[in-house]
Amino acid sequence: MTSRPRLDVIGLNTGKKGRLHRILYKHGLGNGTALFLPYDQGLEHGPRDFFANPAASDPGYIVKLAVEGGFNGIALQIGLAEKFYWDYAGEVPLVLKLNGKTDIPSDAEPLSPLHASVDDAVRLGADAVGYTMYIGSPVQEQDFAQFRVVREDAHRLGMPLIVWAYPRGEAIDAKGGKDSFYAVDYAARTASELGADVVKVNFPNPDKREGVPSKYDREFTPQQAVEAVVRSANRTLVLISGGEKAGDQAMLEKAREAMEAGAVGLIFGRNVWQREHNESLRFVARLKEILAKYPSD
Repeated sequence: MTSRPRLDVIGLNTGKKGRLHRILYKHGLGNGTALFLPYDQGLEHGPRDFFANPAASDPGYIVKLAVEGGFNGIALQIGLAEKFYWDYAGEVPLVLKLNGKTDIPSDAEPLSPLHASVDDAVRLGADAVGYTMYIGSPVQEQDFAQFRVVREDAHRLGMPLIVWAYPRGEAIDAKGGKDSFYAVDYAARTASELGADVVKVNFPNPDKREGVPSKYDREFTPQQAVEAVVRSANRTLVLISGGEKAGDQAMLEKAREAMEAGAVGLIFGRNVWQREHNESLRFVARLKEILAKYPSD
């Protein structure tokens, strides 16, 4: 198992350390691991994501599910946070997403515009903020400039900054694709170098090798790939995404491999709430069984 960086060595100011400690040790299993429930898909993908479980279209249902499931945090866009989080404020940590976009325009030049601020997060009682960054986009210069302002505000206000590091754009498509080992590894390193406290990435697929640089164009096991991604993030904590809904055993095996690699935790959205309520809670319990085996020192 790769060693997970401790909170006292990752360069956090008092506010960030206090909020992250609350997330990791006062919620969830309380053992330094994390399980987050993201609910930004209504903006990012449209209402079609709720067809599998219509109840999930109600944000109140999702926030209650996060409380019932004992999650370490729930990620919401500002409109939903303002209208629905107050019912359970303090019972589950809020991660306020600061940017987002629809999937209606072409993804040729992806950029996720800001629509909320770190000040909004403080006002709403959030314990962290989330920012989506598109690594490899032709307009990443604008993305990086926008991110710099968020990073500075988060540091000033003592708010942990979680970066959704997503490889996107034509150049990424030509070099293995957005979930290739090369792309995910590069995304984790980029988020770390630009100042993320926590980086959220998809599980890397080492079999996607068409067009990748030569160092990545050879056989890697999934375990080797995810371990390399965690190493590339160095002292930035890593969350591994559940991605699109797939078979439970495959997802649980990826979760185990991620934790074995030294990730701080998991962030599972559609894989959780695109199910009937009780089935969602049963799946969450299985994820937490895995997290329980990898406590922080």
